[in-house]
Amino acid sequence: MKKQYQVPVVVILLLAVFAFAAYRYDVQKTAELNEAAMQYSSFLERDYSPTKGRASAKVTIVEFFDPACETCRAFHPLVEDLVASNQGKVRVVLRYAPFHQGSDYVVKALEAARLQGKYWQAMEAVYAAQPVWASHGNIDTGKIWPPLERAGVDVTLAQKAMHGAEIATRLQQDMADVQDLEVRKTPGFFVNGKPLIKFGADELKDLVAKEILANYF
Repeated sequence: MKKQYQVPVVVILLLAVFAFAAYRYDVQKTAELNEAAMQYSSFLERDYSPTKGRASAKVTIVEFFDPACETCRAFHPLVEDLVASNQGKVRVVLRYAPFHQGSDYVVKALEAARLQGKYWQAMEAVYAAQPVWASHGNIDTGKIWPPLERAGVDVTLAQKAMHGAEIATRLQQDMADVQDLEVRKTPGFFVNGKPLIKFGADELKDLVAKEILANYF
């Protein structure tokens, strides 16, 4: 009888050890991310960062995104709804993290559209056409221009402006902040400086709800 139970007991003990190690890793990683966010909290938002929502809102979502990222595209309506449905309590700040090869070109095009006052229209157009110009991560930058033109962007002007020094500097700064804040994947969210550790739509909504409760009630 004893021999029959030896293997299961060993397996259970090994599973317990692995579970404890995983737990310790999660705790340590969470602490590291929180520490980085606190240390570099001033890096979360720059004065040039695109924002949406009431300036006086007490809850700020900072989203690091890649326009070629399918998950960023999927989360975009949720973030828009969190701003729109909370009656001026929530604002969003967008930061760039173009991890996909070639997506920095799209970022520059978005910034060029912003110079024309067409940033949010360009964002919607780029996301809507993402399956065309970034199918399965294979980016064809030439295919972004027809949807941008339909969104009202002067393509000729944008193609010239996107290579300007100011846009290049903004992108470089965002990527430096990405490194300091230890953003490793997109979308990366911070709510009032707190990193979204466990990723998911419900988790983001819960974190925003907690910050609304803490700041308004």
